[in-house]
Amino acid sequence: MFWPPLLLVGSNIVMTFAWYGHLKRPGWGMATAIVISWGIAFFEYCLAVPANRIGYESGAYTGQQLKVIQEVITLAVFAGFSVTVLGEPLRWNYGAAMLCLVAAVGFIFLPAK
Repeated sequence: MFWPPLLLVGSNIVMTFAWYGHLKRPGWGMATAIVISWGIAFFEYCLAVPANRIGYESGAYTGQQLKVIQEVITLAVFAGFSVTVLGEPLRWNYGAAMLCLVAAVGFIFLPAK
């Protein structure tokens, strides 16, 4: 039950660098940024695919639950990345969006009946 979220945290950290790390390298050409990002993304898939398979096949999570968990993790990881790597401030609306996603996690785990 704990492995899927932990693997998703790792995959999101790696993917955030794949998708946004090149923003700190304006001297890279577009082709270079794409090739390096694809190379980094391979390692993200090495974490995300097992996270989803383990979570789903074990019966610990539904596919919908895994997706909502992943979205919350993505936003949390990106919040840290945007502040520490990109130097962008967190604003109130970012916090409000995070609260909405946390609420989504709560709703996705409610019983169906």
